Amino acid sequence: MKITITDYCRISPHREVITRNMLFRCVPKPADVNQVLSDMYNYFHIDYRKFFKMDTLSKVGFLATELLLEDLNKEQPKEDMGIILFNHSSSLASDAAYQQTINDKNNYFPSPAVFVYTLPNIVTGEIAIRHKIHGETAFYITSQFQPALIEETGKAAFAGTGLKCLLTGWIEVANDEIDVCMMRCEVDGKRKMTFHARNIEKLYHI
Repeated sequence: MKITITDYCRISPHREVITRNMLFRCVPKPADVNQVLSDMYNYFHIDYRKFFKMDTLSKVGFLATELLLEDLNKEQPKEDMGIILFNHSSSLASDAAYQQTINDKNNYFPSPAVFVYTLPNIVTGEIAIRHKIHGETAFYITSQFQPALIEETGKAAFAGTGLKCLLTGWIEVANDEIDVCMMRCEVDGKRKMTFHARNIEKLYHI
């Protein structure tokens, strides 16, 4: 089985968005990261009002996916597409935000809207709902970016579940910084870039 990387989206800590066809530089620091993501949403002319209710991790994954799947019909069910993502900090930003709502017994206001995002795999759910992706979804927490693990896990998903297309990669949000390297991988895809740890590493460092 030949698996190729047919597209990629790199959002660097320098707030540059790099795809196969485009380079976009976001507002430089110290602008609020959610304002930066809102600017990206507007720049790419996306229309999905639920975006503004998402946590930062979900917003980042959502935006990267919009660019990776812009040529596909969002309303067409995708039975043979899956999502497998990785990061280090899990949903820590949302965990901290929720903790602030329950710290003070005299000012106790737990928010269901915040609580729902205290699981990192919510981002895969948001993406799957938006694009009607019905294949396997998973989110793994690792100590660091590991191209070999991304390759191994992705290939296992293709072999074990019959996927034809997979969204995979690294999606980290911590300390108001974004670090994303997501890929669209396909069986017998048209591009020449093989889904291999060496190429995943190259995309991360572009």
